[in-house]
Amino acid sequence: MKLWKEFIKGWWKENPVFVMVLGMCPTLAVTNSVKNAIGMIGAVAFVLVGSSFIVSVIRKMVPNQVRIATFIVVIATFVTMADRYLAAYYPDLSKALGPYVPLIVVNCIILGRQEAFASKNGVVASVLDALGMSMGFGIALMLMSSVREILGSGTWLGMRVLGSWYIPWQVMILPAGAFFVLGFLIWGFNSINKAFKG
Repeated sequence: MKLWKEFIKGWWKENPVFVMVLGMCPTLAVTNSVKNAIGMIGAVAFVLVGSSFIVSVIRKMVPNQVRIATFIVVIATFVTMADRYLAAYYPDLSKALGPYVPLIVVNCIILGRQEAFASKNGVVASVLDALGMSMGFGIALMLMSSVREILGSGTWLGMRVLGSWYIPWQVMILPAGAFFVLGFLIWGFNSINKAFKG
């Protein structure tokens, strides 16, 4: 039961985007299309799960003085693997994501989970925590990118979902649209939480 709670807490209770408001740079930058969001979700999940596993395994061997530096080296290794994989097999997606995949190295979600959880818990709990946080991040990015792509382009994953009558709201695929959608979703998230607590 405890492991299940570690897994699901990132979906809602400790959602990294809507509750902890972490990882805003990729959240705002790459959610102009669902395809880009899926690429970022995959990269973040790979890095988060991989680095949580390694940090959990080596946590007792790492001196406290070099803890953060060690975490960053581990994270950077997985980020490099993800970045090179995308560049080799999905060059268009890699180009669309631009610098945001390499910036995962300094993403607060990743480093925060290593410091707050993986460095203090066993391998199974750390991997489940990482998977849960990845899913929470994924839920947030899928919601944002779906709203922005449908309203901004009239498509979802490149397929037209609104008829030819629809005039796209171009603002939705611009940075201003990202802020608008994020604010609206955080408001909705908090309203639901308050309603259930009340």
